[in-house]
Amino acid sequence: MARQLILGTAGHIDHGKTALVRALTGTDCDRLPEEKARGITIDIGFAKLDLDDVELGIVDVPGHERFVKNMLAGATGIDLAMLIIAADDSIMPQTREHFEILKLLGIPAGVIVLTKADLVDETTCDVVKMEVEELVKDSFLAHAPVIVTSAHTGLGISELKSALRDLCHSLPVSQRIDWFRMAIDRVFVRHGHGTVVTGSPSSGSVRVNDVLEWHKGDGTSEPVRIRAINNHGKAVEEVHHGQRAALNLAGLSHTDVHRGQELARVGYLRASRVLTVRLSVSNQHHRAIKHRLPIRLHMGTAEILATISLLDSDRVKPGESALAQLFLEHPATAIWGQPFVIRDSSAEQTLGGGQILQPVASKLRRRQMDAIEKIEELTSDDAKTRITTAAWFAGYDGFQIEDLVRSTGLPPDRIESELELAQSDNSIVRLSLSHQQSILVHTDRITELGERILVTLADLHSELPLFTNHDRQKVLARLDYLQHEPLIQAVIDQLIRQKRIVGDSKRIARADFKPVLSVAQRKIKDKIIADHLKAGFTPPEMKEFVNVAAGNASLLKEIVEVAAAEGFLVRLSEGLFLHSDHDLELRQRVRERLQDGVGATVAEIRDLLGTTRKYAVPLCEYLDRIGLTRRDGDLRVLSERETKNPAVEAG
Repeated sequence: MARQLILGTAGHIDHGKTALVRALTGTDCDRLPEEKARGITIDIGFAKLDLDDVELGIVDVPGHERFVKNMLAGATGIDLAMLIIAADDSIMPQTREHFEILKLLGIPAGVIVLTKADLVDETTCDVVKMEVEELVKDSFLAHAPVIVTSAHTGLGISELKSALRDLCHSLPVSQRIDWFRMAIDRVFVRHGHGTVVTGSPSSGSVRVNDVLEWHKGDGTSEPVRIRAINNHGKAVEEVHHGQRAALNLAGLSHTDVHRGQELARVGYLRASRVLTVRLSVSNQHHRAIKHRLPIRLHMGTAEILATISLLDSDRVKPGESALAQLFLEHPATAIWGQPFVIRDSSAEQTLGGGQILQPVASKLRRRQMDAIEKIEELTSDDAKTRITTAAWFAGYDGFQIEDLVRSTGLPPDRIESELELAQSDNSIVRLSLSHQQSILVHTDRITELGERILVTLADLHSELPLFTNHDRQKVLARLDYLQHEPLIQAVIDQLIRQKRIVGDSKRIARADFKPVLSVAQRKIKDKIIADHLKAGFTPPEMKEFVNVAAGNASLLKEIVEVAAAEGFLVRLSEGLFLHSDHDLELRQRVRERLQDGVGATVAEIRDLLGTTRKYAVPLCEYLDRIGLTRRDGDLRVLSERETKNPAVEAG
């Protein structure tokens, strides 16, 4: 199978880029009437070059300074570059700017082409070569071949094709994410088919009838089906990275689609108005970039107004780099490591560029050193470091595989294997939020959330020292600013399993909390306990202690709860308690009465205990609840558990 790559042109206006592409391919990339009339390239054009076992999709870009934004759109997705310089003009302003853009975009390789060689003598050509060597020194084109050509005479065209073929074979196969993504660079309507968009896929492949996510550039997206695919005028079933793609979108009006939008695998991309980046200032720019500078961001095929927020400095000098956040006028989609270019707000000059570190970011405080140190970890070449750092920044929201693919730039299979290791060493945990849903969260976030819950409980215990426990919803209400109730509930359950919290699905308390009673309150508690011991199986109701409690009457319920928490009383029903000594006696008497397998009615249990029906009913229901008995019609019989494992309790 032929190797397929995208080749982009670059260079000053009127240096023969379009003529060179026509000489190479036979295709005239100037398709607009205005381009034909004025004799200059205004927008990007496309051609295909077959070189035996190599297929190159060529993107021809305009060289005029007014159309640099179109050049940037065309440079998206290219694998190698062809820097074109006219021999009769040598290096010009857009030569330098286009070359700087290629460096900022991280283009790995290319060739240098001297055009219009038929217009100069050999000496002039040699001088231009020396000037070019000085220009590309210490860059990705430092050792690139320099091919002297003339589109008019055909000079050097075959040599250029050979150089391009050799270059393609020398490029390593990049380990790209195999999920489809394509920035839209052109939209048109084809009669009988509808809306067609074109672009150079930056990763993955797509087939006819696949459903992709259409990112509209306003923070919203929707699914769209691919009705048909075309590659350089030929209908195909599939297209992938390294090819030019024309995709026929089902059900969309061409007026809703425009350059700068993206198509991607469903769930892969997510729009954000804040990006965290490593920003580099071009050596061609002669002034430092300052904090809060308004700029134009070029990313993919989009151009977006934005403001720079420098995180660890006040200014960045030419040739230097810094961590920054970009606050965008409208949301954009990106992935980790994606290159970008920034130009001044008036679109007159290129200021610099860099790489995306956080494609979906929250605003960071300037000089917040702990966060800045974490951001630095996102630049690591170590996969696990990037994954765990991205997980840390995901916070309480947690993450899925798609989030890590976007936030680390790593392939899904690599992430899955690293996640297994991270879960085994407990740096990342999976928490169940429901029977159907679970969430992956960085361990530090779980620890942090657990401490928040414990502190909240401590505050409640301090405010209400007699309450042995608190309603879960009351705790959640104090943490509602986190807006992650399912996760908080899951962490509470985890703390209960760890015995740092005691409680159930309704009420909880810190395991280390003990209610604190005053001298008067302790006397009331002792009176309540003594009266319950004296009452036997006809326990008193709480209203009987109101006069005893006097000034502490409003805290009577809490005092009783303390007695229950300390093990002196057991709850039969709301407001009705039994002394723990009588609880043991109750279990023993009923177990002995029912052990022969003959059941007993409520009336018989009433007589057994020497009480009244008023108390016999809640006592029987209590025995059912704790699993000692079960109801069989009008009778109570020993539970299956009791018949299999009879217990012996000493009172």
